[in-house]
Amino acid sequence: MKQSLTAGVSATRRFRVDEERTIDFMGEECRVYATPSLVRDMEHTCRDLILDSADSGEDSVGFKVSIAHKAPTLLGMEVAITATVAEVDGSRIVFDVSASDPVDTICAGKHERFVVDVEKTRQRLKSKAAKARQA
Repeated sequence: MKQSLTAGVSATRRFRVDEERTIDFMGEECRVYATPSLVRDMEHTCRDLILDSADSGEDSVGFKVSIAHKAPTLLGMEVAITATVAEVDGSRIVFDVSASDPVDTICAGKHERFVVDVEKTRQRLKSKAAKARQA
C-alpha cells in the first residue's frame, strides 16, 4: 500500500436511494433506505478510498462495522456518504463514516478494513473450500 493513505484522507460518494436499496416490509409508502444497503454503500466508499492507494494485487476486506442509523431516507433521495481515514495500523484501516441526505444526518460510526493480497486470499479460500468438501 502506498503511503498516501494517511489519517485525515477522506472521500465522499453520492448514491440515489433506488428501490433495490429500500425496505419493502412496511408497504410501498414506507420504502426507506435499508440499513444493510447503507452499510454496503459505506463499505464501497471506504474500499474505493483504499483502492486509490493500493498496490497492484491488493484489495481490502471489511471486518468491523459500528454505526447508528439515525434517520430515514426516502426512496429517490440522494445520500452523501463520507469516509475519513481515522487510523492506519499496518494493513488495518479504521474509518470514521457518516451519511446524510438533503434533510438529515442519517448515520455516523466507524468501519474497519484490512488490506489484503488478492492471490494469497484466493489460495486461503481454496484451502477452506477443500476442507469444507471433506467435512
